[in-house]
Amino acid sequence: MRTPYPRTPHLPWSPGASPDDVRTGDLSGLAGREVVVTEKLDGENTTLYADGLHARSPDSAHHPSRAWVKALQGRVGRAIPPGRRICGENMFARHSLGYRELDSWFYAFSVWDGERCLDWDATVRFTRRLGIPVPKVLWRGVFDERALRGLKLATDRVEGYVVRTVAGFDRARFGSRVAKWVRPSHVTTDAHWMLAPVVPNGLGPAAVLWDVRSGAAPDAAALLAATGLTAGDLGGPAAVERAAGAAADAAGRLDLLGRTGDARLAGVLAALAVPARRGVVAGRLAGPRGVALGVPLARRVADLAGLCHVLRRPFPDEERRAGLVRLASAVDVGALHAVAAALPGGAREREAVQWSELWAREAGLLGPEPLEALRREVREALDVADAAAGDRCWAVARQAYALGRIGSGRQAAALTWRWRSGAFPRLVQLVGPAGSGKSTFAAGLGAPVVSLDGLRAARGDRADQRANAAVLAEGLARLDEALARAAADGGTVVWDATSLNRRQRSVVHAVAARRDALLTHAVLVVDDAETARRNADRAHPVPAAVLARQLDRFAPPSPAEADRTWYVDAHATVRDTAGTLNDADGDGD
Repeated sequence: MRTPYPRTPHLPWSPGASPDDVRTGDLSGLAGREVVVTEKLDGENTTLYADGLHARSPDSAHHPSRAWVKALQGRVGRAIPPGRRICGENMFARHSLGYRELDSWFYAFSVWDGERCLDWDATVRFTRRLGIPVPKVLWRGVFDERALRGLKLATDRVEGYVVRTVAGFDRARFGSRVAKWVRPSHVTTDAHWMLAPVVPNGLGPAAVLWDVRSGAAPDAAALLAATGLTAGDLGGPAAVERAAGAAADAAGRLDLLGRTGDARLAGVLAALAVPARRGVVAGRLAGPRGVALGVPLARRVADLAGLCHVLRRPFPDEERRAGLVRLASAVDVGALHAVAAALPGGAREREAVQWSELWAREAGLLGPEPLEALRREVREALDVADAAAGDRCWAVARQAYALGRIGSGRQAAALTWRWRSGAFPRLVQLVGPAGSGKSTFAAGLGAPVVSLDGLRAARGDRADQRANAAVLAEGLARLDEALARAAADGGTVVWDATSLNRRQRSVVHAVAARRDALLTHAVLVVDDAETARRNADRAHPVPAAVLARQLDRFAPPSPAEADRTWYVDAHATVRDTAGTLNDADGDGD
């Protein structure tokens, strides 16, 4: 069934309303409710279904400006459930306003399930999974007429705004839950745009990322330009050519797995970025070079790129299920196999990946979130108020599940009773090169800090590396004592050192295990150029050559290395997590 989009009424103060437009005089449907205000785009109202699309009129005819959005519907239609439709703006052709840097030629502004419009947050989640952006959010909060009247728009570039309730609503209430403000004289062309030659609006650098999210074939050169990765990061032009082939192959495999949105983009970018160092990949993709993907997606790309080699090597079958479950706590195992299978290699590597995939399928680990059901069961069974205690219990339960010792949340509750009180120490191990912001983040935790730089300073020179073995031994001893003191009240201790690779981290892990501490990795996700700039501005910078060696050796930990992981951005803010029980790890897609 085809359903036309309702006419959106103008707000009382909208200057762009014509005599034929609908204007609302009653704002009671918005008053007292949380609303979201988005940019009104100057395009063609279009509705997508699982099996087709139409412009505002369900019997709209063909027009050249609709060819691109028809191709988009062909890619995403299979992921639209029966009875659902996506309403949005076809931005391919220039109307009155010209756009130069669109994220896509189609933006979704509502999703309908039959006669009900989904709430805004569900709309964003659903469309992002399909690879479709939403218009820019200009304001959100409880409806405030004064705030909306005070919005300042550059009307030479913005047509107006739309206000709607965050909560969903039935179609019959559309006129009281949605309204718009349109700039005066918003139609500036003499002839209707459909009667004039089609002039495409311009796309920005992020458009190639949204194309991949929505199922388009990856353009390796455009992806590298958008993300800030360079041919040098990948090892030169020949390596780029091989990586481009791997990205295209991975895209097809991800499609067979049903991965869309951010999950598809992460897998494609990981296949492209495999030759680069993981630390470079995470920091570069998180920003500020290129189009920043944000910390959650950037670290997922780096984890896929860094861990895919594990599947290409021999592994004891008696330990394989446990190993795959541990991988599932770190990455999307289905996507990991897609990336690993797409890389160039010989028959031995291909057979190893195929054999691993058979095991993963048998264990039910190829879905996008294979451990989520267990985590939900554990959360319900434990019902602990202390987040750290819940995370510790979840870490123990994950390990037991990997080893086949438990299979349900109830069994996890029986296994983890001793940690539910929270009577154990917490250790936060900072991970990142000099200048990445570790000490700044540590200061915000308000906990005792064991700092190797501090111990060197106490010896006379914090830059003196000649006594590293003695400094490390003293630091580990102090850490052991601090964790012992923290055990009684569940206190936190911070280890402030670079911890660049697994070997360096392992000596600290041994102390944590001895003191039965909850181990948290706080991984600094910062671009290497920003790290170098910060190091140069420090009161005690490390020599540039030393920092270069640190960046070269930096191998960020996978989430499976610790009980839980915090991913910290350049502003010392935790932007993503892994291994937590009560919160979804990351912001997902």
